Amino acid sequence: MNHPPFKALQHEADAAEKLRLYFLDHGGNRVLSAMSDGSDLTVLVDTHCVAPDGVAVDAEHGHLYWTNMGVPSRNDGFIMRCDLDGSNITTVVRPGFTHTPKQLVIEPRGKHLYWCDREGMRVMRCNLDGSNIKTLVQTGYGAFDQADARNWCVGIAVDIEREQIYWTQKGAPKSNTGRILRAPLGGLRNGNTPFLRRDVETLFNALPEPVDLELDTATMTLYWTDRGTPPLGNTLNRACLDNRHASGFHHEVLCGGFQEAIGISVHRDHNVIFTSDLSGSVYRSEMQAQTLSVVIQNAGRITGITAL
Repeated sequence: MNHPPFKALQHEADAAEKLRLYFLDHGGNRVLSAMSDGSDLTVLVDTHCVAPDGVAVDAEHGHLYWTNMGVPSRNDGFIMRCDLDGSNITTVVRPGFTHTPKQLVIEPRGKHLYWCDREGMRVMRCNLDGSNIKTLVQTGYGAFDQADARNWCVGIAVDIEREQIYWTQKGAPKSNTGRILRAPLGGLRNGNTPFLRRDVETLFNALPEPVDLELDTATMTLYWTDRGTPPLGNTLNRACLDNRHASGFHHEVLCGGFQEAIGISVHRDHNVIFTSDLSGSVYRSEMQAQTLSVVIQNAGRITGITAL
């Protein structure tokens, strides 16, 4: 297996620099947790999971949310919530209200969940209790549009200060038809509909297969994972959105060699980025370095990840 270059595991890291990881085993239908040095690996939830994909933490209320893709042909995706120790499991969005939910984020000020719905071809939002479900962006309707993976919405990020949403439309595997887009959060107030939005901007196109996103709003730096063909695919990427050239935004590859890269969690205050892939590995990288440490291995088929 062609893993990226990695340094020795940092089990002796200062405790003050450690974060708690929360991540999902898509194949084993589990929610797991560990310290950011790989210690104290714990299974939090091994029920109420059907192909889990996106995970987010509501630190204020001590809740962990995760999406379940379900079986794509059945349109039975749903969203669950539990306490940070895995207790008090509850359904937030019931099956049938979202098709195949992928990455999700929590916006605490408005008390909203935002997520992308892959086969549903939507960017969606609801209240933290699951009420008031809305479609913000609709990229297609019906079986014909659904068969075109260029319409599949996957990763999501929200900039509440600038009132913008960002998302990926990944395209078919390794097809170099992936895109990253953004639109105003309040765009539907301007006469647009979710399907007919005149305010959507394409930031990047012809990407191998972009998946999960994270936006550092303090520096306006966008990070994402890509599952596509190397050298640009199976990578961790970064772009400064305050630095637009005449030809558009430029991005750089920070690290490569992942085995189907999926999850991402960026922590500028700790100078660290965590990524995960379907080989069952969690990686830690310094934000300014192009090397990785393998924190966890053989933990299943890891999709979404976040740290607190």
